[in-house]
Amino acid sequence: MIEEAIKPNRGTNLRKNGDNELIISIDPKYLSKMFLVNGTSFFAGNLKEGNLKIKSKDYYMIFNKWDKIVIVKYNTNIAHHEIIYEPYKFEHSKKKKFDPENFSKINNVPNGYIDVLNKWYSIKFTYPDHNLIFVKPELGISIQIHQYRSEHWKILKGNPIIINAHKVYYFVEKGTEFLSPKMTYHSVINPNKNPKDFVIIEERWSGKFDEDDITRIFNPNNYH
Repeated sequence: MIEEAIKPNRGTNLRKNGDNELIISIDPKYLSKMFLVNGTSFFAGNLKEGNLKIKSKDYYMIFNKWDKIVIVKYNTNIAHHEIIYEPYKFEHSKKKKFDPENFSKINNVPNGYIDVLNKWYSIKFTYPDHNLIFVKPELGISIQIHQYRSEHWKILKGNPIIINAHKVYYFVEKGTEFLSPKMTYHSVINPNKNPKDFVIIEERWSGKFDEDDITRIFNPNNYH
């Protein structure tokens, strides 16, 4: 039995299971606030023991929404499992925001944008009726919900991993579209290793768009 301690409001790496079924054990009293990626399913709390069995070659990731450390146990050594995404890989590195003008030239961002939201891990160019979001390789945006708007995403580049409501989609192809209704979880992860391989998403919305209308349930980038 292998143990992993997950700190409050933190998550594990996103891993790919090996050849055998993996069984995860968590004290039942903590299951109500533990979130889980299990293959193509995203469980937002209220886990049951049956949710904690990971099939051969499936992906898995665990999130602790408690205000205390939670010990997670695995029935086998997970050290050899492939790591797809390390949410805290750059936690202690210097955070440098993009230069929007230089970035737009290098990446052929279309003219006509009226605003820019610039973070160290992503940059968003706002147009009158849509946004273009660029997500840096080996990083992702927070898992989030909106109260007043629904979002429609179209993948333009980069084969991302997408969390959409209670489903997870891996290495999504260009042209794939997703609808995230109000109050549904969504996120995008860029698993690419090449520093030039940005994920690009075209984002449209319905309802009231407000940058403050966001609740992050997992935010490894610590953006506020």
